[in-house]
Amino acid sequence: MSAVTGSPAAAPSVDYATLAPDSPLPPDVLAAVVFGGADSHLADPRCIRVRLPTIGGYGVAELWRASGPVRTGRDGPLRFAADAEHLAGVIELDEPRHGGLAAAAEQAYSAIRRFQTASQYPHLLRIWNYFDRINHGRADEERYKQFCVGRAAGLGPDCAERYPAATAIGRRDGTPTLQIYWLASRTPGAPLENPRQVSAYHYPRQYGPAAPSFSRAMLVSQRLLMISGTASIVGHASRHPGSLASQIDETLANLESVLERATSVQPAIPARWGERSLLKVYLRDGASAARAEAQLAERLPRGVRYMILEADICRSELLVEIDCVHGLSSG
Repeated sequence: MSAVTGSPAAAPSVDYATLAPDSPLPPDVLAAVVFGGADSHLADPRCIRVRLPTIGGYGVAELWRASGPVRTGRDGPLRFAADAEHLAGVIELDEPRHGGLAAAAEQAYSAIRRFQTASQYPHLLRIWNYFDRINHGRADEERYKQFCVGRAAGLGPDCAERYPAATAIGRRDGTPTLQIYWLASRTPGAPLENPRQVSAYHYPRQYGPAAPSFSRAMLVSQRLLMISGTASIVGHASRHPGSLASQIDETLANLESVLERATSVQPAIPARWGERSLLKVYLRDGASAARAEAQLAERLPRGVRYMILEADICRSELLVEIDCVHGLSSG
């Protein structure tokens, strides 16, 4: 695989921030992903509210900053904001109104695919998926597996093995709303896999009727890496059930493996975690946040910023998942 050929200046920058509730979003914000219960900025079409409790770390909002003037718009159930190079989109569908989770996921991803294909930003780079009760249901009826069925059908076969990076996380708010937001671009990124793991889209049948449709990471540009939700999985099997400490260590080993792969493909990506690294840590048991923070402080270099969110993970035996944005320089 060759290095990403897009201009380094094209990459958006990402940061964590605490937003003043009575202040407007800065004009250069492409998207503001607000976690927790705050209602601030909801009238702004660039604001995406995710109802996951924040229990540690830096800030309650993730800001994607544009590289130029931002325009906003709607297309049916989708809303979006775009600059000259990138588009941030969001779609939220009520599951019962759309025939259940699998049908809602298929409709959402079909809408995303049609919209992006017809737009000036046809390349999906990074997607986040949030929905309630992710582990509810037995065998193939588990909600995460049903979501994967709908997602695969909505994306269609054209994305095969060039899937965007992705996260799928369970809320606990009792609201049957499938929430998806994403980053797309005029120019393609480079999807990456983790040498320690089987590619998710090649998982065996035991993990559901449709394999998860995502890449382990995406090189967005020569200096920006976005890593998918990553957990304590080696090969395709979950490791260390019942041990949060061991799962954190295994997850960090997977993140390091992806970073090593990224720097071998694109040497301009910083080879170490640091001030250019932002992590979102999804923790199943909020009461274990202090232990998780202590371990992260011991394992991560100084300067790495993270937020901890209480959430359910796609496999019931997994206690933690981490996704990452790395290489934040806009210069």
